[in-house]
Amino acid sequence: MKLLYTLNSPYARKVRIVALEKHIELDLQEVVLADPDCIVKNHNPLGKVPVLILADGDSVYDSRVIVEYLDNHAPGTHLIPTDSSSKIRVRRWEALADGVCDAAVSAMLEQRKPAERQLQANIDKQLEKVTRGLEVLNLDITKKKWCVNETFSLADIALGCTLGYLDLRFKHLNWQDNYPNLAKHYSLLVKRPSFKATMPVVS
Repeated sequence: MKLLYTLNSPYARKVRIVALEKHIELDLQEVVLADPDCIVKNHNPLGKVPVLILADGDSVYDSRVIVEYLDNHAPGTHLIPTDSSSKIRVRRWEALADGVCDAAVSAMLEQRKPAERQLQANIDKQLEKVTRGLEVLNLDITKKKWCVNETFSLADIALGCTLGYLDLRFKHLNWQDNYPNLAKHYSLLVKRPSFKATMPVVS
């Protein structure tokens, strides 16, 4: 299987971590989305990463679908619980973590526009979503080692990828000082080999 990805995509990182945790070997192909000849649009009509290309040439997207596919593809402990109650809780964590990341990415893209085209109101709106999401996540992780059932799961992976992205792009938010429960949780996650191997790179 081949994964089309960009190095600092938090969504692609989520997929890469799941693959590493499940001991699934992927052929990683880094792409440049701005390149007119980028092949991503040939496999995902939305032109977004990550995209998983299967052996038969079929493709799977987006990250939430890919991680479920990978979790069911390999034997061993499931990162997405099989019982419905725990599965919903893990997916809820993932949804909120991904939502915070969506807002952060939107703010970052607005900030990258030429100064005369930036709308500060849009940046503020997105960062307010980030703050509200972090407040809830910080409360929910209180006195827990892992997000759900005291077992490492996709919830922890999604949360860790979001926090890693904020560390990369929004250090001025000082989230590690403002949300100590999240900071403590993140300090555990970054010790895992899968997180170390996929650390974002300043660019």
